[in-house]
Amino acid sequence: MSNTNSTKVAFIGTGIMGVAICGHILDAGFDLTVHNRTKSKAEALLARGAKWADTPADAAREADVVFTMVGYPTDVEDVYLASDGLIRAARKGAYLIDLTTSSPQLARDIHDAAEVEDKHAFDCPVTGGQAGAEAGTLTLIIGATEEQAAPVLPLLQTFGKKLFYFDAPGAGQTAKLCNQVSLASCMVGYADALALAEQGHLDAHKVLDLMASGTGGSGASASLAPKSLEGDYKPGFMAEHLRKDIALALRSAQEAELALPGAETAFALFDTLCQVGGARMGTQALTLLYAEEGDAAAAGLDWSLLDADDGCCCGGEEGGCGCGGHHEDGHECCGGHGHHEDGHECCGGHHEEGGEHHCCCHGEA
Repeated sequence: MSNTNSTKVAFIGTGIMGVAICGHILDAGFDLTVHNRTKSKAEALLARGAKWADTPADAAREADVVFTMVGYPTDVEDVYLASDGLIRAARKGAYLIDLTTSSPQLARDIHDAAEVEDKHAFDCPVTGGQAGAEAGTLTLIIGATEEQAAPVLPLLQTFGKKLFYFDAPGAGQTAKLCNQVSLASCMVGYADALALAEQGHLDAHKVLDLMASGTGGSGASASLAPKSLEGDYKPGFMAEHLRKDIALALRSAQEAELALPGAETAFALFDTLCQVGGARMGTQALTLLYAEEGDAAAAGLDWSLLDADDGCCCGGEEGGCGCGGHHEDGHECCGGHGHHEDGHECCGGHHEEGGEHHCCCHGEA
C-alpha cells in the first residue's frame, strides 16, 4: 500500500458510526471519497474535504481501499455482488473491507468473488458503538490474518484501538456475533435486575454499584444501565441493529443445530421493542419493556402496534427482515426461530401487559 498522501480511500455508508470513522480517515490525511444513500448525512464530511460520489461504484472506481458500513446483509450483498457492485467496479488489487455486522457466509462469498477478480476482500466488523467511533477507539474484528491485513493497517489504526485477527473469511463476522449474543444476554440481565430492584423499592443506582463490585456486573450494565435509569434512550447503537445481529447469530446456530436459549430470549425482547416503536432508540431502551404503560408511552412506545402488526416477527422496520431470512413457507423467520406449530411456541418469550401475554411473533399464548 502506498503512503498516506497518495492512497485513495472510498467509504460507503456515512451513518452514525461511518461519519465518525470517515472523520478520522480525513484527519490522518487520506484522500477520501464518500457515498451514502442520503447525501445530507455526508455534508459535514464534504465540508471537511471529502469528495462525493453518486454511486458506490463511482466511489470505488479509483480507490485503493474501499470501506463499507451499511445496515443489513441484503445491503452488503447488493453493494458488493450486484452487477454494478464493488466486486466489478473496484480496481485490480484494491482492498474491500466490510465493517458491517453481517452474515459469515456472505463474507466468505464476497472474499471468494473478489479473489477471482484479483481484488482483496475481508470482513472487519467493529464494536465500541458511536462513542468508540467518535473517539477512534473501536475494536476491529478481522476475518483475515495479520499478514493479509498488514497493507491496510495504517488505515485501520486511524479508527481502531484494538485489533483481533480471526484468520479466515467470515470468521470476523462469527466472532462479532459471539460478542453480540453475550451483549444481548447481559442487557436482559441488567434489565431484569433493575426491574426487580424497582419492585423491591430499592435505590437502583446502589444496586448497579453492588453489581459492579462483584461478578454481577457487565460492560452493558456499566455503560448502558445508567442511561436507562436517566431515561436517555438516544442511540449509540440502535435496537433494530442489535435485533438484526441476534437474528444472524440464531441463523448460524440453527445451521449448526445448536440451541442458544439466552439469545432467543433476547431476540424476543428486542423484537418486541422494535415492533412497539423502539427500533431506532438505543439498545438501552430495552428497560422500557418493564416500565408502566404510561411511562413507556411518554418515551415513545406504543403497545397497540404489537397487535396491529400482522407481518414478520422481524418487524416492518426499514431494511425488512434484518437477518436476511426467507419466508418461503410463510412461517420461517430470523433463522427458523419462532415457529408456531402448536400455536404456543414463540421466539423464546412473551411479554405480559394488562393481563395479556403478547407474543413477539404476533401470536397469542
